[in-house]
Amino acid sequence: MKKLTIFFCGTLALAACGNGIEKKANEKLMVAQAAYERGDYEEAKSQIDSIKILYPKAFETRKAGQALMLDVETKAQQKTLAYLDSALRAKTEEFNAIKDKFILEKDAEYQQVGNYLWPTQTVEKNMHRSFLRFQVDELGKMSMTSIYCGSGNIHHVGVKVIAPDGSFAETPASKDSYETTDMNEKIEKADYKLGEDGNVIGFINFNKDKNIRVEFIGDRSYKTTMSPTDRQAAANVYELAQILSAMQEIKKEQEAANLKIGFINKKKERKAQEEPTDK
Repeated sequence: MKKLTIFFCGTLALAACGNGIEKKANEKLMVAQAAYERGDYEEAKSQIDSIKILYPKAFETRKAGQALMLDVETKAQQKTLAYLDSALRAKTEEFNAIKDKFILEKDAEYQQVGNYLWPTQTVEKNMHRSFLRFQVDELGKMSMTSIYCGSGNIHHVGVKVIAPDGSFAETPASKDSYETTDMNEKIEKADYKLGEDGNVIGFINFNKDKNIRVEFIGDRSYKTTMSPTDRQAAANVYELAQILSAMQEIKKEQEAANLKIGFINKKKERKAQEEPTDK
């Protein structure tokens, strides 16, 4: 009889302890709910996560917290999407304000993505000239092409740009260069992508108002000076590239947010199917 009494008392103590844990966990859940309702989603997530850490045996409250977490994550992604939509509209307005200043070269039959050039740098306006040409495609990927024209080859694969104060930037060897001959004129071209150009494009943009010297580096070197129109072309294309690349990044983030919402909705559906129904 004594043993039975001790067991019964112990059971009551465990039950009381369990109820106390659920009560404390539920207080955390209420704080999380309040944070969710006022739109403080990070605080709501933090409170829900703390339930799992502090009260791992509060199973009912943890289950309710998991359900709330799905709602919190949905609202957080929706808030992110609203911000991204606004950011994309702003960048689109910037793009529309300047896009007509550029020439879009695109062969609809062969190209899915065209390239924007500054009008002074189109091919027909620059025959038989050694210079640096800048372009950005419709997805915001900018590149520079060093073009050499002369009576003899120099086999160049890189360029160096020098400012009046002696500071300079130099490309690594181009991964995409080629040579041809047209009516005894030697023509060489080498391409450099922004980010793989030794910061030459950024250097030119920073020094666009200064007299910049250009050195073509190959078996022999060839030196020239950038014209003001070429420096302006570099700066204008660089500005467009920043806008277009920002638009692409925003679109990627929008896609990621929508994928997360879709994942959360599927998770909600699975949980609803797993819950027992009253008969």
